Amino acid sequence: MKCQAHRALAGTKAEAYVDTGVKILIAVVIGALLLGLLYALFNNTIMPSVKTKVEGLFNYNGT
Repeated sequence: MKCQAHRALAGTKAEAYVDTGVKILIAVVIGALLLGLLYALFNNTIMPSVKTKVEGLFNYNGT
């Protein structure tokens, strides 16, 4: 009985679960940062220039 308790306490099977959980959390945080960066880039830099170019195409008068 004492030997089984010692093996159960010395086991490292749960480490895989903790490692996987940490990896998932890191991936979620990095993904959120990348999405925030892309949103800021598209919203403030790329989309205004695209909007003005598209409006210029629709305002073309053929001259």
